[in-house]
Amino acid sequence: MSNDHYFTADPMVPFRRESFSCEAWGQRLDLVSGSGVYSRGRLDIGTSVLFRETTPPAGGRILDLGCGYGVIGLAIVTAWSREVPPVAGTVIGVDVNERAVLLANENATELGLADRFTAGTPEALSDDATYDEIWSNPPIRVGKAALHRLLLTWLPRLAPEGRAVLVVGKNLGADSLQRWVGDQGYPTTRVASAKGFRVLESRRGTAT
Repeated sequence: MSNDHYFTADPMVPFRRESFSCEAWGQRLDLVSGSGVYSRGRLDIGTSVLFRETTPPAGGRILDLGCGYGVIGLAIVTAWSREVPPVAGTVIGVDVNERAVLLANENATELGLADRFTAGTPEALSDDATYDEIWSNPPIRVGKAALHRLLLTWLPRLAPEGRAVLVVGKNLGADSLQRWVGDQGYPTTRVASAKGFRVLESRRGTAT
């Protein structure tokens, strides 16, 4: 499988948008995906497991790591908005794929959530920003070295007592990744397992 969809899509090149609907935490999301972006036209199995096996974060400043066209972050903000009173918080999406960032921001605007969700490339985000939680279906297929670099870039930006919630395929190394993240100073537990995927929770521990 090519990894090009993680890195090479340029929003200046015409591309085909594709609308679809999915369910997240009992709510319907109408989104637009597109060619050159992961999981075009569908909700991937890993993210569907994440929604089914978790509850939305309880507010705060959330990072949607590898946000794609924004499904996780926009699901979080939609869930917050439907609470009475609405939950306070913001979500920042980050992705190296410029086309994904474009679609994520377009989806936020279309859903009326642009005041609480915004996406950008890593270069557009402040290096000293911290996050109460990180949520991600990380790009495992980029390879172990690249994945480790990605996590070691963003996990240190967790606020004290912050946590990361990751969904990873068992056959793509979820169990070894759980051990590795723990060895980096972020104690990690498996909170759910379904359809060949693990949902992992990492806590800010002794890492600096």
